[in-house]
Amino acid sequence: MSDRIYVATRKGLFTLERVRPGEWSITGKAFLGDPVTMLLDDARDGTLYAALNLGHFGVKLHRSADRGREWQEILAPAFPQEPDGQREAPPSVHQIWALEAGGADRPDLLWGGTIPGGLFRSHDRGESWELIRSLWERPERENWFGGGYDDPGIHSVCVKPGDSDHLTVGVSCGGVWVSEDRAKSWKVTTQGMFAEYMPPERRDDPSIQDPHRLVQCPSAPDHLWVQHHNGVFRSTDAGANWSEITAIRPAKFGFAVAVHPKDPLTAWFVPGVKDECRVPVDGALVVARTRDGGESFDVLKDGLPQTHAYDLVFRHALDVDDSGERLVMGSTTGALWISENGGDAWDCISTHLPPVYQTRFA
Repeated sequence: MSDRIYVATRKGLFTLERVRPGEWSITGKAFLGDPVTMLLDDARDGTLYAALNLGHFGVKLHRSADRGREWQEILAPAFPQEPDGQREAPPSVHQIWALEAGGADRPDLLWGGTIPGGLFRSHDRGESWELIRSLWERPERENWFGGGYDDPGIHSVCVKPGDSDHLTVGVSCGGVWVSEDRAKSWKVTTQGMFAEYMPPERRDDPSIQDPHRLVQCPSAPDHLWVQHHNGVFRSTDAGANWSEITAIRPAKFGFAVAVHPKDPLTAWFVPGVKDECRVPVDGALVVARTRDGGESFDVLKDGLPQTHAYDLVFRHALDVDDSGERLVMGSTTGALWISENGGDAWDCISTHLPPVYQTRFA
C-alpha cells in the first residue's frame, strides 16, 4: 500500500504521509496560494510534475526530481503560432487538465490534456511540447463544446499497459477517442452512450457526449469505466462498445470514478444531484461501489457526513492505490477522507484544506 498522498488544491499542493492506521500528517507543501490543477507522479523515474493556473499570469508547469523538495519551472503546453496571414491567432491554454506518463517503454514521453481541448505530447520530460494535430484537426471537433467550463477540455488520457501506442482520451464535451498508432489517427468510440441534454435527434451523436471521467483497469486495460454527465457506462472491449450501468445508487450523476487496479469488476463513484444543484443526494455524502461490473452497488457511508453535507468531489479527486484497498477522496469544501478497507469505512483526515482539485497516491 502507498503511504504517501499528494493533494492538489486551489491554494497549493500538499503532501501527506501515514503515521499510523487512520492518522495521516501533512509533511510538505508547495505553491502555497496558487491553484494547482494537476499533478503527475511518474512511477518510471519518480519525477513529479505540477500544473498551475495563475489566471492573468497564465498556465505554468513545474518539475521536481527530489519528491517535491525543489521545483523547476519548465515549458507548459501551448498552441503553436501559425504563419502570418494564414490563420487567426491560436487559442490560449486556459488549464492543464490531464498529465500522464507515456508508457514503461518510453521513459521520456508525457501526455497532456488542456482546456480548450488540445492533446499535447512531450518526448523530453516536459522540456518541449507538440500539439497532436491529428486530433485537433478532426472535423468532429467543431461539434465539441464546454460543460462546466466555457470550452471543451481533455481531462482523461489512458495509455494502455503493454501497448503504449494505444491511447484512450476523454473529452468534455466531445466523447471518447481512441488511437492505436501513437496518435497518428483517431476514431470516436461512444457506441452505447447517450446524451439526455441534447435534442432527441442528437442524443446518440458521438462527438457531443460528456464523459466526466474515464479510467482504465491497469491489469485488464480493455475494461474501461466512464462517469458520464447522465450516467455510468462500462466497456469491456477497449471502448468499442459501452453499456449503461443502471443499478448505481443513490444517483447516476457524478464526476469521479476509480477502478480497482487488479479487478476490473470493482469500481467506486461519488453520486450527486445533477445540473440544478450539484450536491450530495439529501445532503448525505456517500460512495457507491460495485464489485460485479455494475450489476449491483453498495452505498458506503461509514465515516462520511450524513447531514448537511454539501461536498462536491471533482473528477480527479478520488483515487485508489496499487493494492486496491486504500482510497483517498477530497472535496470542494476542503475535506479529505481516507479508507483503508476498500471504502467500507472512511477516516476524515482534514476539514480545512483549500478546495481539492485532485488526490493522487504516490
